[in-house]
Amino acid sequence: MPQNRMTDIAPLTTFRGFFQLLIHFTLKQASACIFGICLLIAMIGTRMIWQDDWGFARYDCLLLIAIALQIIFLKTGIESMEEARVILLFHITGTAMEIFKVYAGSWAYPDPSLIRIYDVPLFSGFMYAAVGSYMARVVRLFDMEMTPFPPAWMHFGLAALVYVNFFSHHFIIDIRYALFAATILIYGRTQIWFRVRRRWMWMPLPLAAFLSSFFLWIAENIGTATGTWLYTGQSAFEMVRFAKMGAWYLLLYVSFATVTLVVRVTPETGQEKRPLG
Repeated sequence: MPQNRMTDIAPLTTFRGFFQLLIHFTLKQASACIFGICLLIAMIGTRMIWQDDWGFARYDCLLLIAIALQIIFLKTGIESMEEARVILLFHITGTAMEIFKVYAGSWAYPDPSLIRIYDVPLFSGFMYAAVGSYMARVVRLFDMEMTPFPPAWMHFGLAALVYVNFFSHHFIIDIRYALFAATILIYGRTQIWFRVRRRWMWMPLPLAAFLSSFFLWIAENIGTATGTWLYTGQSAFEMVRFAKMGAWYLLLYVSFATVTLVVRVTPETGQEKRPLG
């Protein structure tokens, strides 16, 4: 009897096996970040076609697109209600940060809009929500389990310090370098176990955060290239400084803590899916 193509896995040491694994990993990652991909496509598409005399703000259109995507994803089962709760938490915390950072002059939204709080268009919260959507979905799609996991007070305490530092460094000393070190001390031993097809693999959590921050930096360059937002002193086609990767690296730990309020990443003893021993 011929083997089912979905379960016919070549050895990883062969080119076929490596290519199979890479394709399935890439497709799963793309599925996990589908909300963010759709938002980036909307930013590019609206920038290409938008006319100033249309009588409707591009930012408001992006807000309607984001809401429509959320409804479609929930109705079709692409996202669960659990993941929608994560998105709501991210929207709230992200919008609060946006309001402060725009007021502090870190970046700005140059185009007009009707639906905004102060100088922050409300669609901006969905950009943070896209990160939350990705993190919640990637845990489910890859059957992720994390071990050993730090105590809750360290896990949430670090996230709180990182979040507060994004505000407080405008007024007092910036402790980001100490926070970078803390991420290694707290999560350096934490392994993210994930499954691609039938293969279980693992990656150190700080490495996963670093790689994710790189792709978020790419997404930021798309956002600024389309003029959706601009950092102070930046032109529309100027690359975002690599230093912003550090900010995203730290912010991902806030995102991670937020996700774990809703999504379990440490299974009960005896209920592990990953290989033990």
